[in-house]
Amino acid sequence: MDEFWVFGYGSLMWNPGFEFVERSQALVYGYRRSLCVRSWVHRGTQQNPGLVLGLDRGGSCRGMAFRIAAEVWAEVIDYLRARELVTNVYLERNVALQLEGGRSVPGVAYVVDRNHTQYAGALDTLAAARIVHEAQGQSGPNDAYVFNTLAHLKEMGIRDHWLEQVVDEVERLRTA
Repeated sequence: MDEFWVFGYGSLMWNPGFEFVERSQALVYGYRRSLCVRSWVHRGTQQNPGLVLGLDRGGSCRGMAFRIAAEVWAEVIDYLRARELVTNVYLERNVALQLEGGRSVPGVAYVVDRNHTQYAGALDTLAAARIVHEAQGQSGPNDAYVFNTLAHLKEMGIRDHWLEQVVDEVERLRTA
C-alpha cells in the first residue's frame, strides 16, 4: 500500500489522537454510522447500558479520512488497536474511501462485530433515544455523548439525519 489512510466516523473525526499528514472528508459505501454498540463503562453500565457509535453494515457514511506518514504507520495502528479494540466489539477492516474531490484510496476502519454481545442491532429512533436518555457511565451521561457527536458533525458540515432524529426524540423525552 503506497498510502496509509484511517477512516473516522465518530470521535476519531475531531479527536484522532495520532499524527497525520493530510485530512479530508470521505465517504465509505456499504456501512453506516449507527448507535449500535452497548456501552457498559463510559456511557452506561452492564445493568443499564448506553449506546455509542459503530460503523454498521448498509448504506454509506460520511466521515473524516486521515493520511498517515509511512514512518509512523505502525505506531498509529498500534494506538488505534489499543483505543478501538478494548472489548473487541469492533473489527479492523480495509475499506475503500472516496475522498473529497472523488479520489478513491484504501483505508482502515473499525466496524462493529454483529456477533459481539455489545452489539445492540438496528434500533429505531425512539428505542435508541430512550436508551440514550436514561443511561450514564463513567464518562458521563449518554445524551451528552450523542449531543456532542451531533454538534461536531454539524461543525464539519456532515449531516446524519438518523442521529438528528434520535437527538430530537431525546429532547422530547427531556420535556415529557
